[in-house]
Amino acid sequence: MARKTASRLSKRREVEAAEAAGSTVKKKKKATRKKKATTTRRKAKSTERKRLVWGVFSGSLKEEARFPYDQKKEAEAKLEQLLARGKRIYFIQPIKEVITAEAKAADEEAKEAAEEAESEE
Repeated sequence: MARKTASRLSKRREVEAAEAAGSTVKKKKKATRKKKATTTRRKAKSTERKRLVWGVFSGSLKEEARFPYDQKKEAEAKLEQLLARGKRIYFIQPIKEVITAEAKAADEEAKEAAEEAESEE
């Protein structure tokens, strides 16, 4: 059977009577914990700049040559040259490489060598 709940008015009267008698009813307060202010400093992750280059690879995944992205025709010519040499398998694949100061210097050297090769012809 359902239990009959006491009315709020009767509960209030009981509390007032207890206070008048001298015994005070105290409600327990929940202990509130303050969260520690955590200051975690995260290193700002800088986005890595990448560039796309064409790589000519052998069947054993050995890199035979590497060309800048805009020189795909030269990469295909190198592929045809390697395929004409023998029975080995060669293929072209795009490579994403991170741009660093060393890569910029190597790229400049490659451009200079290409310009010298063109001037010789």
